[in-house]
Amino acid sequence: MGARDPWQPDIARLAALIADPARARMLVALLGGQALTAGELARIADITPQTCSSHLARLRESGLLKMVAQGRHRYYTLANARVAALLEHLHDLAGDRVPTDLQLGPKDAQLRHARVCFDHLAGESGVRLLDALVRKRWLRRIGDAIEITVGGESGFSGLGIDVDALRAQRRPLCRSCLDWSMRRPHLAGGLGAALLDHVFAAGWAKRKRGSRIVVFNAEGQRQFDALCGSARA
Repeated sequence: MGARDPWQPDIARLAALIADPARARMLVALLGGQALTAGELARIADITPQTCSSHLARLRESGLLKMVAQGRHRYYTLANARVAALLEHLHDLAGDRVPTDLQLGPKDAQLRHARVCFDHLAGESGVRLLDALVRKRWLRRIGDAIEITVGGESGFSGLGIDVDALRAQRRPLCRSCLDWSMRRPHLAGGLGAALLDHVFAAGWAKRKRGSRIVVFNAEGQRQFDALCGSARA
């Protein structure tokens, strides 16, 4: 058998890295977008600090994680939104392999309602938001792609979101991300992150401590409902 073509992606190696149960638990823990220390990740994965350090080194070398130093502390996060999307898709595929009479996605109703997916809104609320923005013509779908309309640029500007600044970022402006629990897409990319930032900055919701859950307060839910129901081109 000939040597592997160096120009072809090493899918088997990447899949093996993610498949390890301890590494998988650490990656899923980071899916909420929070930075965690090696000690915190070791406890989550139920492994020794030495074993955790070895796993973290391999995940960093593979490009799945990045490390940020702050003083004496070292924090780990997912490398980018593409890694988060990969993990969400794996959740989806894993869920598809359970018996059809079981509930798909998280059992926790709050997780199904609204949660953080790396840096954007997911769950029922995330899917609903994307559907509303397409229906009201702030966004349009072209195949699997999502684009901002002229009317959408004006609308997002009214929310204090600078679309031109988002375009200048290296990441995609709009990206469809298949929702793990809803099995329909929610909005990712720079715009998806900006919309979640707006939800938090406006005081509509807070992130539940130690969780990916996003909890809307009564007024915030009303404002979110209005955004989903009254966006106009």
